[in-house]
Amino acid sequence: MFEKLTERIQDAVKGLRGQGRITESNIQDSLRAVRMALLEADVHVSVVKDFLEGVKTKALGQEVLRSLSPDQHFIKILNDEMVRVLGEGDPRLRFPAFGPGVVLLAGLQGSGKTTTAGKLARYFAKDNHPVMLVPADVYRPAARQQLETVGKAVGVQVFQAAPGDDPVAICQKALEEARKKGVHRVILDTAGRLTVDETLMAELARIVAAVKPHESFYVADAMTGQSAMATVKAFHEIVTLTGVVLTKADGDARGGAILSVKAVTGLPVKFVGVGEKYDALEPFIPERMASRILGMGDVLGLIEKAQEVVDEREATEMAERMRHSEFTLEDFRGQLKAMRKMGPLQQIVGMLPGMGALKGVEVSDLDEKRVARTEAILNSMTPYERGHYNVIDGSRRKRIARGAGVSVSEVNQLIKQYLTMRKMMQQLKKTGLKGMMRSMNALRR
Repeated sequence: MFEKLTERIQDAVKGLRGQGRITESNIQDSLRAVRMALLEADVHVSVVKDFLEGVKTKALGQEVLRSLSPDQHFIKILNDEMVRVLGEGDPRLRFPAFGPGVVLLAGLQGSGKTTTAGKLARYFAKDNHPVMLVPADVYRPAARQQLETVGKAVGVQVFQAAPGDDPVAICQKALEEARKKGVHRVILDTAGRLTVDETLMAELARIVAAVKPHESFYVADAMTGQSAMATVKAFHEIVTLTGVVLTKADGDARGGAILSVKAVTGLPVKFVGVGEKYDALEPFIPERMASRILGMGDVLGLIEKAQEVVDEREATEMAERMRHSEFTLEDFRGQLKAMRKMGPLQQIVGMLPGMGALKGVEVSDLDEKRVARTEAILNSMTPYERGHYNVIDGSRRKRIARGAGVSVSEVNQLIKQYLTMRKMMQQLKKTGLKGMMRSMNALRR
């Protein structure tokens, strides 16, 4: 996400490096560059104007902290203003303490409502909430069957609607059944509709009046940019929405929709879809999103992803082995598996501070195919070999290469990388973070 926008903003900040302080004259070029970056990212023009006015006022009206250089201070101001534009506030959902919390999904056809329903179901189920998906789309062929497939994939129940029931009756009966079964979350997957279709919009209003959902989300394709804003406002006028879910954000290198939603519609972004898999849904937290847009990473988000896939006991044991310089190829394999579970590598790299600024050629070194080949080589080794790398002689390397379907040189390269990692971990206690970064650069080469 935001690859182009991040790069352009960071280029804009470079002009302030080496300056003694921020002045009205030396900030003009940076503000002009930020303006162009936002407009090219398809951010709404009113949002760009408001954002830049806020940045300029703060930049010229504040004393630069002695601990910050002018470019660092400018980044801090950009971050503060971006958080404001993205929408400060409580990201929590408004569900009752008792009884099912109801979420209604609305939007245009093809915006990703059914997939989003599955992602939300997995998100709630992950916190041990029983979930029910409700097929409230009776118009699209095989819509119910698609939702049943989604429900099976994420392991939640799907309400079985009676033939002939209209969407309002389906939602009412589903809510009654959810109460009886002790379901915590009910997700209503409604039909895609256009705002000009008065009949379908009136039906949506009837659903809302009948079940009174606690959260009503408009599901929008992030790649449509600011053109989606008018549709969001039109839906909001007919059914009171509580937020927006932006899908396909991982395919949007611009970020215009994310930056425009709150300011243009008044509605907060609640979730962002960052991939095709059902676990690729992130709660929208303005502070973290602003940090990622500015190339400052999202360390807390990265930690949360790691906590989801890493067993705490195994992590503790591995840390202890690493402390005693006992990091093995088996540990290396375990780290790779955990890293792949966390999501696409490009996404993970983008959450590391400073890594979002790397040019594509450097980041592309960490591609999925390369990691898959590395994992294949490690899997081709015996457990003893993974625990005792020094026994892997020439004949063993040939056997490992044949088993993994790679060349011997790739096996040699992997072992070289592994040894570099071991050395890096041994030096980390002595050299700290700077030493580790130098070792990482050596590893990438």
